[in-house]
Amino acid sequence: MLHCLRTVARTIVYSGIILATGLNAALAADPTGDWKVADGVANIRVAQCNGNMWGVVAWEKMPGGKDKNNPDASKQSRPTLGMPILIDMKKKSGVDAWEGEVYNAKDGQNYSATIKPIGNDQLEIQGCVLGFLCGGETWTRVGPPIPSSPTNSVAKGAPKGAPGAPPKTAAPTAPPAPPKTTGAANPAPAKGASGQKQAAAQSGDIGDICLLPDIARFAH
Repeated sequence: MLHCLRTVARTIVYSGIILATGLNAALAADPTGDWKVADGVANIRVAQCNGNMWGVVAWEKMPGGKDKNNPDASKQSRPTLGMPILIDMKKKSGVDAWEGEVYNAKDGQNYSATIKPIGNDQLEIQGCVLGFLCGGETWTRVGPPIPSSPTNSVAKGAPKGAPGAPPKTAAPTAPPAPPKTTGAANPAPAKGASGQKQAAAQSGDIGDICLLPDIARFAH
């Protein structure tokens, strides 16, 4: 009887270890949240918008940046805060990685890119020009994973029934309160009270990135 009890106890312990390992793996595979880029000049907020991953600048070390190197003259005056960096990244089959495009504000060009979570707190990004001249860097997590935006259910179209009919319970188009969708950004530490106030002010400017015009027109 004692032998049987020990066997059952061991089975429960091993099952708990396997379950915990599986949960950690699931968490590690989530690329959403706020990430500090390698040189620390910005945080990128990554969220799922209608099934694909998008990332935008959510915090800047030097506020007030403009997309001055964009080849499209009409975009050269747009703020870099809220600007899409990771563009329409789709899940790769069989692996915890997403591929799409990355926008490099330093030269105003888009490159083929792949993102892959490494553990719970790092995101590896790899970009290539025409399939070669590849380079990459690792971002560090500064904010928790972000639940899928409620706007995604609206973006996916009408429910089963009358074709084209909008959902009866669809939320209004006005952005929901940020804490209910993406939560507050977690900016990189800033020295001094003024820096902290600036970071706090910026965190409220982003909210649900799926509602940003540059993303909504593609993702919705």
